[in-house]
Amino acid sequence: MRFSSFSTVFLVLCFFQTSIAQLNRSIPSEKPKLIVQVVVSQMRFDYLSRYWDKFGDNGFKQLVNEGTYCRNARYNYLLTQAYPGLATIATGANPSVHGIISDKWFNRNTGNQVEATADEKVNTIGGSFFSGKYSAKNLVTSTFGDELKLNNPNSKVISIALDAGSAILLGGHSANGMYWFDTEKGLWVSSNYYTDALPAWLDTFNSKGFAKLYTEREWKALQPIQNYEEADTSAVKSDEKRKNLIEKLKGMMDGIIGKPQPKTDYKTLLENPYGNLLTKDLAIAAIFGEKLGTDEHPDLLCVTFSANRFIGGKFGPHSIEMEDTYLRLDKELAHFLEFINSTIGKENCLFVLTSDQGVASTPDYLEKSKIPGGYFDPKKAMILLSSYLNALYGQGNWITGYHDKQIYLNRKLIEDSNLNLADFQQKVADFMLEFSGVANSTTAHNLQNGNFANGIMVKFQNSYNQRRSGDVIINLEPGWVERNGNITSANSPYDYDSHVPLIFYGWKAKRKSVLTPVYINDIAPTLSILLGITWPNGATGSPIKEMLE
Repeated sequence: MRFSSFSTVFLVLCFFQTSIAQLNRSIPSEKPKLIVQVVVSQMRFDYLSRYWDKFGDNGFKQLVNEGTYCRNARYNYLLTQAYPGLATIATGANPSVHGIISDKWFNRNTGNQVEATADEKVNTIGGSFFSGKYSAKNLVTSTFGDELKLNNPNSKVISIALDAGSAILLGGHSANGMYWFDTEKGLWVSSNYYTDALPAWLDTFNSKGFAKLYTEREWKALQPIQNYEEADTSAVKSDEKRKNLIEKLKGMMDGIIGKPQPKTDYKTLLENPYGNLLTKDLAIAAIFGEKLGTDEHPDLLCVTFSANRFIGGKFGPHSIEMEDTYLRLDKELAHFLEFINSTIGKENCLFVLTSDQGVASTPDYLEKSKIPGGYFDPKKAMILLSSYLNALYGQGNWITGYHDKQIYLNRKLIEDSNLNLADFQQKVADFMLEFSGVANSTTAHNLQNGNFANGIMVKFQNSYNQRRSGDVIINLEPGWVERNGNITSANSPYDYDSHVPLIFYGWKAKRKSVLTPVYINDIAPTLSILLGITWPNGATGSPIKEMLE
């Protein structure tokens, strides 16, 4: 009897201690031990509902069902491209302030094209000669990660993406680790802007050969081909386009979407979902290797799934390839969340998911429903504009560049010809309105001297940076996209390009749906308030009050 009583007391004590341990684990720490900032590149808001019934329970659905879901989150500027979007997430500012006005722009001083993160003065660490020549030198403001390290030097900031620009612009200037993929050698690399040598854990990861393994893998559809949205040939009105789609479907009847190249080509990882798998694998390795989230100093891990952007641009947002990519990414997210919840704990990690831009439906797709749309050809437009200016002002190289809806004029020639720059810009802007598909056109003079409170001109102004933007900026009609080598693109203020998901999950994030308008430059101020640190120095956004209640 005494033994029985002792056993009962012992079992009660064990149960009590276990309950306390579980209770302590469920109580959020004062500050999150780890913030995971995930950006799914070019993810339109409607992808969540479009693929909802095909998603599993533990990926996107878990984030939506258990997190704070901002359903009305948007970019508030004109040129919604990937790199301006990433910089906006990180800095809490619009392109007019952070300076990343476009993925590329024209430098009036040198006469050359500028890539947002290219830097010839830095050297590659760990890969081929040119693969690491990137830095954050063109980002003129601090990021949330920069301010986190300024506040607490013991905090770590790691940023990962297949392309250098995505990793750099989300991570900032002073990250402990900034890693992107070298498509020549199949290795993860960095530049000496950030480090003098790769960490041992990354060398070990590179040595395992995952990139080669994934490059040589067939891209096999997760579901029968007939289950995919694009496979509905009855929705195609044009006989020629229906014929082309039928031929495409015939090639996929064995379920193979993409076959590996005879020779290993690492560039294919940019355009198939195994690039996302490789990115997720590295994110998990970084958490282990850097011991992220293991002490009282909050760490930041930035992960950009940039393969989606390249797949969307090549195949379109309604393609079989795009749909299968999201079904696969849902599984990778589920695995990533399971890893975080089991190692660091949901209560210790704040997981933030959003996108850097949306994407337009292809004009061919819109045609199925008789929705207006089309392609704007900038090369032809610039030829006609040059002819017009030559007829008006005489022979001359009046245009020095065109980049992503921005026209750069030869200001020296205009000045030498004793012409008024503002009048010249207005002539160009008025002429551009004559082209089919052009909805708006304005000048640098108007944007510098105006103060717009609402309407489309606010978005123009939020994209305009006086040192870097063009003399004339245009905006296309809804449904119209530029011919740029891809089947479609983003780069407009319309809902399909500017409206993106925004979800906070984990540490102190309540289960709720937020319908009030939120701008993407609100993310960095919100995270700064939650951690009690200084906002990025150019931030213009506001904290999301639903996350602070």
